[in-house]
Amino acid sequence: MKAQILVMDFGSQLCHLIARRVRCLGVYAEVIPCDASAEELKRNKRLKGLILSGGPDSVFEEGSPQCDKGIFDLGIPVLGICYGHHLIAQYLDGRVISGTKKEFGLTNFMPKESRLFNGLKEKEIVWMNHGDTVSELPPGFHVIGSTENCPIAAFEDTEKNIFAVQFHPEVTHTVKGGRIIKNFVKNICKARKDHDVAQMVPTIIGKIKEQIGDRKAVIGLSGGIDSTTAAALVDRAIGKNLTAIFVDTGYMRKDEPELVKKTFSSWPITLNIVDARERFYSALSGARDPEVKRKTIGKLFIDVFEEEAKKTGAEVLVQGTIYPDRIESGITKHASTIKSHHNVGGLPEKLNVELCEPLDWLYKDEVRAIAHELGLPKELIGRHPFPGPGIAIRIIGEPTRDRARIVQEATAIMEEELARSGYYDKASQALCVFLPSKTVGVQGDARAYKDIIAVRIVTTTDFMTASFSNVPHDILERISTRITNEIREIGRVVYDITNKPPGTIEWE
Repeated sequence: MKAQILVMDFGSQLCHLIARRVRCLGVYAEVIPCDASAEELKRNKRLKGLILSGGPDSVFEEGSPQCDKGIFDLGIPVLGICYGHHLIAQYLDGRVISGTKKEFGLTNFMPKESRLFNGLKEKEIVWMNHGDTVSELPPGFHVIGSTENCPIAAFEDTEKNIFAVQFHPEVTHTVKGGRIIKNFVKNICKARKDHDVAQMVPTIIGKIKEQIGDRKAVIGLSGGIDSTTAAALVDRAIGKNLTAIFVDTGYMRKDEPELVKKTFSSWPITLNIVDARERFYSALSGARDPEVKRKTIGKLFIDVFEEEAKKTGAEVLVQGTIYPDRIESGITKHASTIKSHHNVGGLPEKLNVELCEPLDWLYKDEVRAIAHELGLPKELIGRHPFPGPGIAIRIIGEPTRDRARIVQEATAIMEEELARSGYYDKASQALCVFLPSKTVGVQGDARAYKDIIAVRIVTTTDFMTASFSNVPHDILERISTRITNEIREIGRVVYDITNKPPGTIEWE
């Protein structure tokens, strides 16, 4: 099935978030390279519209990403976002300058009458992230929105159906961003509802069968929603030819091996639990740089999987990689690497097994929809995500055995208190981070000099953007009190109130 909406990728970390927003409207969208030719796009008879993404470059930079100017003559609606906004102005004889007043973060946007802004008020909160600014409009265009520092924050040519916005409607921080994208996709592009990821389960299983065939496969099972959903799909595709491997790295959740064994004991799937704690502790000894930790973990995971695959005769390694993992690892042509995910950027260049990643085009909410369709347990579907590298990346500095134990204990306390208060299901992800800095305190009428734990709890729908959770203070107080009382090494607990962006959900 060809996409009705294509998103041209100019390197934005948020590029695939645009496609996800469109898919949430029930319209199939795909991301394509920015250098796709107009002739190539013309062959897609279902194509209803194009969205040009943002990107980390400036249109002034040598080698900055460009597109085929012919896309503006295809007769289909075009929406440019941030970098795409600049590119439209530059290509169609407007003027872009390096802004004297840059905008990063939330700002007030004043829209004017436009089909793109149907349903918006006279002032709306939007999220800006730009240095360059459009200073002169291309011929035939007119301004449809501004901010205090950006007089041309949005413009359009209604005859050509070309629209551009300086801000990012795809992020949840832009309050009416979803409405703007819906206006473009439904009202301007006239796209029809044709996408339901849950109904695609038979297609996904069919593709897995086609790739793996009669060969044997292994999957790295962590107990999280991504790897478990991938395992369920592959199990339905190849049955007894799949072996699930849980690698106990020593950096998992507290008592995770026991929980995984209990959870999957009723599954008709072979589960091997590999105790590799000493190997991981040894490999990470002295490691402090987060990218070194991620890549070390990625390589060691593959070493273990290849060893296990050899024992079973497997030729294929299945992974629960999802879209956000791939994007943050800088897999697109012009994207910056935010952090290497152990199952993407942490992989060695040469593998002795073939990779199968049935979820690598899906977002977290789509994975959960598939898990629900497959009938996976509700408690598993609602479980908070856990990073593949484990708590090694929740320890700032060297991830020693003792620090791992501290984070495990702190995380268990935090999750218990969130569950007890009913707040666990309201949050999207919750974690504890060990900080390698001591702080003075008082315990038992004596001076204490102990370590610090940072608590981070966020809410999100897509995990590409996130907001810190406004957790009631009494819950945070109970978490803090228990951590400082029950973990002798910890003397202070702090709460992280950073959104994503500018931060990431994990600290490393």
